[in-house]
Amino acid sequence: MDDLRRGTVVRLPAAVAATLTVVAGLGVRAAMDGDVAKYAGDGLYTVLVYTLVVLVAPTVRPVRAALVAAAVSWAVELFQATGLPDAWGRRSGLVHLVLGSTFNPPDLAWYLVGAACAALLHRALSATRAAAPGEQW
Repeated sequence: MDDLRRGTVVRLPAAVAATLTVVAGLGVRAAMDGDVAKYAGDGLYTVLVYTLVVLVAPTVRPVRAALVAAAVSWAVELFQATGLPDAWGRRSGLVHLVLGSTFNPPDLAWYLVGAACAALLHRALSATRAAAPGEQW
């Protein structure tokens, strides 16, 4: 299948995955509190970044998408050390959701967990799809 057609076929599942990830993240925060909610939210944040990477570059391989998603998540976390995201987030709930507020070193590990989980699921779904008769992606 050519890259253009593959891109179209991959974007819909990626968009659905992004939507489900946002719902899961908001659900975890609403239903739980403490470390479980925080670190689940960290992992899901990177899963969301991963799905956005796949939306933008549908032919990206899972390992590369995971590396980009982890790098973006780490960059945002390190940016929090400047204090700017916290100040901006006090004026905008959306900015707070996207950039967070304060630097927390354990978050860096949970971003890697989220990236790895997304890549493993992506690879498994791709293998399942490739093994199915008919069109491959």
